[in-house]
Amino acid sequence: MACLQLLRIHRLVASCTMGLMLVLPAMAASPDTTDTTDLGLDREAALRTSQAAIGRKVGEHILLNREGVPTSLASYRGKPLLVSFIYTGCFQVCPTTTRSLQEAVEGLQKSVGPNQFNVVSIGFNQPADSPQALKAFATQYGIRQPNWEFLSPPAAIVPDLARDFGFVYQSSPAGFDHVLQVSIVDADGRIVRQVYGEGVAPAELGEPLKMLLAGQPVQSNELIGHLVDRVRILCTVFDPKTGAYKVDYTLPIQIAGGVTFFVLMMIFFVNEWRSSRKLARSKGMRNA
Repeated sequence: MACLQLLRIHRLVASCTMGLMLVLPAMAASPDTTDTTDLGLDREAALRTSQAAIGRKVGEHILLNREGVPTSLASYRGKPLLVSFIYTGCFQVCPTTTRSLQEAVEGLQKSVGPNQFNVVSIGFNQPADSPQALKAFATQYGIRQPNWEFLSPPAAIVPDLARDFGFVYQSSPAGFDHVLQVSIVDADGRIVRQVYGEGVAPAELGEPLKMLLAGQPVQSNELIGHLVDRVRILCTVFDPKTGAYKVDYTLPIQIAGGVTFFVLMMIFFVNEWRSSRKLARSKGMRNA
């Protein structure tokens, strides 16, 4: 009996150790919360704000295209529209996300057709993101798609524009800390989906685009999709020590460690329950 109890204790210790081995490294790697030099965005609140924009009809804002011609967002109604926010002074994240979006757009043009949707990138850092600056940005990164325009809003309407799209940004030592999102807007000017992350997969945009083109309603993100969105927003953080953005995998590692620890503990208790039942039956047979 003593040996059986010792074996059970050994199993419990082993299960706890395996779970802690997964959780503790992530905790050790997490940023020091006592450093208040740069708190950055409240990313949980940013995600809520972004998701709250789904179903919202975008206002008829007037912006300037790369040639300085006034362009209303309402002029894009009639086709699905992809909208991203950038600032031309960003030399890391914005170029990377724009290249990723460009690759996705090229793939979508092959799968759904070249003239089935439009793309707009809005420069939110005014007055720096002028039509000339956006034109230079597009030229520098080789964006020549005829259905893709870069728009410069007047500084006065940037807050309302950002509010319409659920786009959240905040000044940082390196420029801006902002949500990485592409808003999918239907032909009536209503936001139907937010896609997050530094890299945008064609399928993430293609699936809702095909539904819109087929006249089908676009369902809201499923629970697992919402979790992925949360991780994507939380994993992209500004590092004040290097003055650059980096990917922080602490959250997904902690989630994986916590889930693994829970599963191991459940396995342990189920095994203990089965062992107890077997022991009780064997005692009953001996007593009989």
